[in-house]
Amino acid sequence: MSDNNIIRVKDVMTPEVKTIAGTATVADAVDLMRASGVSSIVIERRNEDDEFGMIVVSDIAAQVISKGRALDRVSVYEVMSKPVLSVPTDMNIKYAIRLLVQFSLSRALVVDEKRVPTGIVTLRDMVLRHSEHG
Repeated sequence: MSDNNIIRVKDVMTPEVKTIAGTATVADAVDLMRASGVSSIVIERRNEDDEFGMIVVSDIAAQVISKGRALDRVSVYEVMSKPVLSVPTDMNIKYAIRLLVQFSLSRALVVDEKRVPTGIVTLRDMVLRHSEHG
């Protein structure tokens, strides 16, 4: 792949980022996932010095449902991953893939130069897109 054919994270990411407060219940998160057709939600920062978190369907399955906990009695902050790995919009996907693989992650938050969330990128989407050009 030549430099002219570099695929950037922004070219592959899902541009809509669904967010929820860490104090919301897991039931609220599931409702938002269902209504939005997504499998991950970004947890809002409490302030400028805080970091983003993320909750994924597999977190809910492993930490809530499989343990017999009630969705409406568990807060998102109890099961979310934080800090979440973030990548810049202009990163070459081959490096984003390496980063996700290195940390055994399936997705990353995409942020602009001001650290504002602009999308979610998944390993699946990057691998499938990369293989089209490979």
